[in-house]
Amino acid sequence: MLRVGLTGGIGSGKSTVAALLRELGAAVTDADAVAREVVQSGQPALGAIAAEFGRGVIRPDGSLDRAALAAIVFPDQQRLQALEAITGPAIAARVASLRGAVPPALVDVYDMPLLVEKGLWVHEHLTVVVAVSADERVRRLVSFRGMPEADARARIAAQATDEQRRQAADIWLPNEGTREELTDAVQRVWRERLLPYDENLRHGIPVRRPRPVRLCEPDPNWAAEGSRAVARIAHALAGQGVEVEHVGSTSIRDLVAKDVIDVQVGVRRLADADSPAFENALTRAGYVVRRDNRSDTPHPAGADGEGWAKRYYSGCDPEQVVHVHVREIGSPGYVFALAFRDWLRAEPSARTAYATEKHRVAHLELSGVGDYTVAKEPWFEVAYPQVQDWVRRSGWTERGHRG
Repeated sequence: MLRVGLTGGIGSGKSTVAALLRELGAAVTDADAVAREVVQSGQPALGAIAAEFGRGVIRPDGSLDRAALAAIVFPDQQRLQALEAITGPAIAARVASLRGAVPPALVDVYDMPLLVEKGLWVHEHLTVVVAVSADERVRRLVSFRGMPEADARARIAAQATDEQRRQAADIWLPNEGTREELTDAVQRVWRERLLPYDENLRHGIPVRRPRPVRLCEPDPNWAAEGSRAVARIAHALAGQGVEVEHVGSTSIRDLVAKDVIDVQVGVRRLADADSPAFENALTRAGYVVRRDNRSDTPHPAGADGEGWAKRYYSGCDPEQVVHVHVREIGSPGYVFALAFRDWLRAEPSARTAYATEKHRVAHLELSGVGDYTVAKEPWFEVAYPQVQDWVRRSGWTERGHRG
């Protein structure tokens, strides 16, 4: 089952997108609706709110005066945190119950305004952000909801910035245009990404890089895509003693690369990666184990292959190829992946040489000569001692130079 986090600033039209996804067949859990439910008359959270904020936030009929409460908490971050400390656990429990009851055949969408602020997006396979400029949101709140401009701006200021949302967004869904344009965009996302991703998850279908190899110019989005993959994998494997990093060419600025995010997961013992708990955690996070790739090419030539053993997973997102390399912490393969990345970051001439090699090999594959990875191995054999020399000269260690 595909899990999708849907978010956006107040006044962005997030609820409209949620309704459209529901019409298309998704199961939508509305965090705002749950938040209203847990503070209804008779609920424990309502009594705690009255005790914390005073009887002035309770109407004569015993219900919550949401406007009065909002006027207290939104201009004051500490008061907002106090409210969240009361309502958060009740909301989380109810959301877990509702989402746990979603039929497996449906895409599971969580409509959550504070998905980014609370870091909850790491639980989801994808994050969709409905994007509207702050000024336009203020206009909508004032014009359509009758909210005073000062209140509108205070609420917007209390939420995540656009840049923070961009860092978490797998899908950035602009909503500055017409309802028809938004409908078309949502339908396209549903058809081209959500449904194929859901299908891949259900059937354990990994997404492979396209062939022949196509090199892309450096993309500034790769860093954020790598960060999201790292965060989700680290969350999925929390408690298992792992170290997770973005490696490979997309982790290096100004380097041409295949549009593939490579993530290295370090484990204390490689045998830990063979446990059912480890494999199940990555499977739930959207990664399929690939038993056809159990080792990197040892370097230098003739080195003991045991130190280059690994486990390998591929992601299921049809729009972003992700490869996960699981290696034992401290093994030659694990250390080289980090050192090679940092060498390329530190040495412009090395980046240039590697880019030249990439172009050469990509052209060979386009001509039907050899496999891209295998064809690069002679270059890596030459580069390996250069990396080791740089490690000695720079004082680099895998624990001292991270991320």
